[in-house]
Amino acid sequence: MHGLANRAVERFTRDTYGRETWHGIMHRLDLGFVEFEPMLTYDDAITLEVLGELALTLKKPLGEVLEDIGTYLVSHPNLEALRRLLRFGGLDFVEFLHSLDDLPGRARLAVPDLVLPPLELEEHARGHYSLTVGPMPEGRIAFGRVMMGLLRAMADDYGALVFLEHKGTRADREIIEVRVVEAAFASGRAFDLGAQLR
Repeated sequence: MHGLANRAVERFTRDTYGRETWHGIMHRLDLGFVEFEPMLTYDDAITLEVLGELALTLKKPLGEVLEDIGTYLVSHPNLEALRRLLRFGGLDFVEFLHSLDDLPGRARLAVPDLVLPPLELEEHARGHYSLTVGPMPEGRIAFGRVMMGLLRAMADDYGALVFLEHKGTRADREIIEVRVVEAAFASGRAFDLGAQLR
């Protein structure tokens, strides 16, 4: 797993639950280090061990922890650059949904060896979509749960009223049902496409 993904888990834990919680997890796992290097690649088994220990420490199901990480990636002030990158996907939440097919490619432009699973959006009716996540290589984390949290946070960011449901896994692909009830339900967070010059 790419170090950036592992670093995201580390930062989520430290920013949300404190440095002591993170150090406790790494001490119990005894991996020989306490911090991930963002530009290195780690064995997927290490990532799965860390996530499993994190879920045990927090007394939460792993899926819920992964969703929390996805929300963190968009909503935490320390990751404003990622939020801005995602907001360039569209002027509203529906446009953003339609830009998701290109997200793995855009991620590779920024970090060539960062592999995200394929994302495929299908529109069933007005406001009713399914997002297929995957397939992921065997042994990788359920990225669809991370996408659930990310989508929930992006809907809030755009001010959209959205219902999300993880529909399970079919043929190594996770399915997320997305129902956009109202695209402009609230004002959302401020966002300017142009940088502010001073």
